[in-house]
Parts: sequence; structure tokens; C-alpha cells
Amino acid sequence: MPATIDVEALRRAEFPWADRTDRVYLNNASTGPLTQRSVRAAQEIIDDRIEPFRIDDAKNFAMLDRTRDLIARLIGASKGEIALMTNTTYGINIAARALPFAKGDVVVVHDREFPANVYPWLALEGRGVTLRRIPGAGSLPDEEALVAAIDDPAVKAVSVSWVAFSTGFKSDLRRIGRLCRERGIRFIVDAIQGLGADFLDVHECEIDILACGGQKWLLSPWGTGFAYVREELVRTLDPQPVGWMAVKGSDDFTRLLDYDLTWREDARRFEVITIPFQDFAGFAASLELFHELGPRAVAARVASLADQIVRWAKASRGVTLVTPGDPARRAGIVSLVTRDSAADSARLNKAGVAHSLREGALRLAPHVYNTSAEIERALAILDAG
Repeated sequence: MPATIDVEALRRAEFPWADRTDRVYLNNASTGPLTQRSVRAAQEIIDDRIEPFRIDDAKNFAMLDRTRDLIARLIGASKGEIALMTNTTYGINIAARALPFAKGDVVVVHDREFPANVYPWLALEGRGVTLRRIPGAGSLPDEEALVAAIDDPAVKAVSVSWVAFSTGFKSDLRRIGRLCRERGIRFIVDAIQGLGADFLDVHECEIDILACGGQKWLLSPWGTGFAYVREELVRTLDPQPVGWMAVKGSDDFTRLLDYDLTWREDARRFEVITIPFQDFAGFAASLELFHELGPRAVAARVASLADQIVRWAKASRGVTLVTPGDPARRAGIVSLVTRDSAADSARLNKAGVAHSLREGALRLAPHVYNTSAEIERALAILDAG
């Protein structure tokens, strides 16, 4: 059993604003709050920059290396499989630009994917690569139809969101990854709506490339994220675009003009330096919190809050649960449609309950620091409608 998290202590230490306001924040699928440790770590780097004689390149690059290690341990990868990125889209573009697609190849995605997992693939159509969007089963992705689609020998890649942004549907990555590996198909995952609310092992799921930003469920600054590239794949791909520290020997700043286009042997070949050191210091600090709390404990806490919303939705007349009721098929997002979702969204906003309205559905997204009482307050507002 995962350890129990002391939510009150967590709120005092990392989210003190939560007890100093009458507002309720249930919009972590949009932007998560910064932890206090993240703010302190970022401010330390900013202070160095204000007085630039204090800047320590060795310290900053060691921090980036620690960040790669923290990410790797979170997803069951090795540090050499992690490239630091400023957003999820950049990571998806590694797959779209670096994988060797040819005219006639097909890339499969679910229809109604977030645009970051559509446009990089659509851009390949000028090279004769087809993007095939698999229609959903109602409002949810149709995983059975996607699985059937990959039997086409023209399919060379499958790219899915681990958790769908508008419905909260969680894909069975192990199943899809196994089927892709058996067929020699590259498997790409957008993990931004799952990682931090839930946790995965990239090797168990047989993922080739995974992209994730840090600003949502990982409670980190804007402009932070990473890509995982499977070790056996790293050395077969040339980076696009090319960063000046993507090559061997680029750590030696005294020999920058010794041009040698020999790629690094690990995933750092995909990094485009310089990235925002202050933001990644904050990223590392928040990742340390997840390791301290325990990934399984965080996932269990988020699941319990989501379960509270799901139970209410199932018992309420005039409410349609969009997110699957099966706990194995959801993470932190719970989407539901009321008799008048737009009006109820306005009422929640007026009452100070932060949430989102996505594709006609109310999207509630509680995180580890939220309380059951906060969930009850949001649901009471909906009941009063």
C-alpha cells in the first residue's frame, strides 16, 4: 500500500496560499501551482543572474544533470534517455522530424487529440506521410479501432495522449506499446496530462519517445519539460533542429571553434541549449517533492479525489460523466456535462472555484494538495444549480 500523505503539512510547506484564500483551485490540468521549494530554487538562480559575477556554469549544468536523473527515476528510464525540453510540443517534434518517415508512410492518432499531437504530424503530409485520425467511440477515444488500424503495414508510428485533455480517458499504454513493438511500429506518447497525477514505466510500456511538459501536474514553471527517447533509438536518430551542445566535446567552452559534428551518444543530442536555468532549477525542486512523497502515494491521493467527483456524478440527476468510471481508465481529470455546463461553469467561476470548460464539458482536475472539503464545496455549487 502507498504511504499516506499528510495533506495539511504539505499545504503548509508547499502551498500556503491554499489556506489563506476562499478560492478553490481545481484546474491543475491547465496550469499547476508552483511549490514553494520550486520558487526558492528558481529565485536562487535569478539572484545569481542579477549579480552575474555570481553565475556558476558548473553549478547550473550540474543542476540540469540532476534534473535528468530525477525525471529518469520518475518514469523508469535511464538518465541518458532524457533530453530537457521547454514544452511537450518540442518533444513530439523530435519524433515527427527525426524518425525516418518516407512517402506512403502512415501515422495513427486518435481523433480529437490535443493540437500539439496533431500539427507536427500534419506538417509531414508535404513529404507524402499520411496522418490517420481514428474516430472516437462517442466522445471518448476508440482504443479498439486504433488497435485494429495498426495492422495496416503502411502504419509506421502511433502517437497517443496518455490521458486525453478534454475527457480524461487514459490509454492502455502497455497494450498499445506491446502491439506496436511486435509490428515494428514506433510508439510515441504525450504524457503531459498524466505524469504527476499518475505514474508509468516507459520500458514496461515499450514507449519509443515520450514528451511531457512540467507546468501542469508536475507543479513546475512554464518553459520546463522533457523528452524520453529509448536508448536503442537515440543513436539511430539525427537531431532536428540542431543545438550547439548536441555534439561531443561541447562541454569544453575553451574549444568552441573546434567544429566536429559528432553527436552525443545519449539523448542530450536532442537538447537545444540554452534553456532557462532558473525554471529548470524550479523543475528539479518540484520533482524532488514527488520523490519524497512517493509516486504511488501521489497517484493514490489524486485518484481518491477524482473518485469523489465520479461518485457524485453517477448519483446526480442531469449529470453525464464523460470521463470513464473505471479507475484504470482515468487519472486526475474528471469531465462531466450538466444540464447547462456553460452556466454552471460561470457559477463556479463566480464562487471562486477554478476549473476549465473544454469541448462542452466541465473539467475538474484536483491534485495531491487539494482536500475533500474543497471537492465538496465545488460539487455543492453544482448541486445548487
